[in-house]
Amino acid sequence: MLDKPSSKKLSDVLDQFGAALAANDIEKAVDCFQEDCYWRDLVTFTWNIKTMEGRDQVRDMLKSQLSNTRPSHFAIAKGEDATESGELIEGWISFETEAARGFGHVRLKNGKIWTLLTTMAELKGHEEPAGFARPMGARHGSGKNRPTWKEEREREAAELGFKTQPYTVIIGGGQGGIALGARLRQLGVPTIIIEKNERAGDSWRKRYKSLCLHDPVWYDHLPYIDFPKNWPVFSPKDKIGDWLEMYTKVMELNYWSSTEAKSASYDDKTKEWTVVVHRDGKDITLKPKQLVLATGQSGKANLPKFKGMETFRGDQHHSSKHPGPDAYAGKKAVVIGSNNSAHDIAAALWEAGADVTMVQRSSTHISRSDTLMEIGLGSLYSEQALQNGITTAKADLIFASLPYKILHEFQIPAYAEMKKRDAAFYKGLEKAGFMLDWGDDESGLFMKYLRRGSGYYIDVGASQLVIDGSIKLKSGVDVEEIKQHSVLLSDGSELPADLIVYATGYGSMNGWAADLISRETADKVGKCWGLGSNTTKDPGPWEGELRNMWKPTQQEALWFHGGNLHQSRHYSQFLALQLKARQAGLATPVYGLQQVHHKG
Repeated sequence: MLDKPSSKKLSDVLDQFGAALAANDIEKAVDCFQEDCYWRDLVTFTWNIKTMEGRDQVRDMLKSQLSNTRPSHFAIAKGEDATESGELIEGWISFETEAARGFGHVRLKNGKIWTLLTTMAELKGHEEPAGFARPMGARHGSGKNRPTWKEEREREAAELGFKTQPYTVIIGGGQGGIALGARLRQLGVPTIIIEKNERAGDSWRKRYKSLCLHDPVWYDHLPYIDFPKNWPVFSPKDKIGDWLEMYTKVMELNYWSSTEAKSASYDDKTKEWTVVVHRDGKDITLKPKQLVLATGQSGKANLPKFKGMETFRGDQHHSSKHPGPDAYAGKKAVVIGSNNSAHDIAAALWEAGADVTMVQRSSTHISRSDTLMEIGLGSLYSEQALQNGITTAKADLIFASLPYKILHEFQIPAYAEMKKRDAAFYKGLEKAGFMLDWGDDESGLFMKYLRRGSGYYIDVGASQLVIDGSIKLKSGVDVEEIKQHSVLLSDGSELPADLIVYATGYGSMNGWAADLISRETADKVGKCWGLGSNTTKDPGPWEGELRNMWKPTQQEALWFHGGNLHQSRHYSQFLALQLKARQAGLATPVYGLQQVHHKG
């Protein structure tokens, strides 16, 4: 492997870097980085999710963490080669710390480290029972009254939360809670997942009838069990619901459905939560050490308060409560909003025979699905990527290796190409009066998602209905008043309505903390999501990582888990390892704890 010049160059830098760290020579280690550098660490050095930007921040982190971390064995990962393109050399790396084994990615520019990703792969002494260490299942031999696997599972389910207490309670049993629960199960962390719906997957089943995932199958796998090779590219909601229900069973999760979380409080002295849930007609008190809110990045509906809403005689609801279009054939429907849910619901209503008007109050970014899949995701998450040796795990790490500070620079040319390729499509939308944008800096959909979690639509057909007038459009207006049978807009026009759907998005996840724990705790933790990019709906200062997600917060033992299926899969690994380390009593000195600049 090292006979390749690029691998020899990378190996030399890793040797130099590793030797400097082993010698506790921080200045020599910092000198391995170029001035304009980024070190993104997922738990291994910082016990946090943290990006160090520039040599000064690298130096500061090492001064704080190096003596506790004791890193070693930095090398090109087994079976991998470095690649070279122009002034750039990149490759996969492996390393160890005193507590863990790590895997990562590095890019050299002019012989020095430009970007470094270090991620925790496993904790020493607490590895998952997989491969050669997989459980036997059967117990060969003989003995009287031996319990079967089924009996042992039933006993565990009957005792956990009653005779024994879970170490972790996860509130929210959608894909996020389920993925994290699966990771914790494999790590031997006793966990209960609390879900208000009757069945796992109901958070998908109960959404509007036409809902399908807008992300492709290669992007959406859960941990441990990939979707089958014949699974559709875009999964219908009920199919995803069934998959989640199956997954919950075969991964042996302690999943409390039809259970409502009523309150939670933390005792600073005992370092323990008191979580009261309502199940089977009675209140049950749980006493976990760790509490995870996995209620979703799109969890708490943002319902507007318009004048006169209480006087409306028809049906009105938030998009998350929309039952589907069947009851509205021949009716007049007004959809307030112009992002993903608004378009999906408007199109389904039109297909069912409703007269639909979309009210667009602010500009929206639109990417055509086919183009986005090819240009935006194709190199990492596609059948072609798999053919090229880019597994989902590698794709996740490649994406994670791009620091948020410069991620927009990689996105801008991709979206410029989309704009060029689909020029006629965008011209048609603008002619229809639709207000388009490409993000504050032309970086498109994914940066909007990271910065604010809203403001976009992945077009799977509704845009053509807007272009040809099948879905009527009122843009650049706001809602002045809701009347008994109509919606009055700020330009003085009035839309007759039998149905109003408020596709008005969701609030910050810390709103759930306010409801469940206290407003004081929510304010102590601060705003969730966003990068501090100082762009629309993402106020500064710059954070460098998503606020409060998958990492320690200002409230001890309170964690937030959410995002899309890709993020639920990828970041559940690092949240699970942080929780396991605490359960195992390992030292977890956190560097760069999340500061609070905004309350919500």
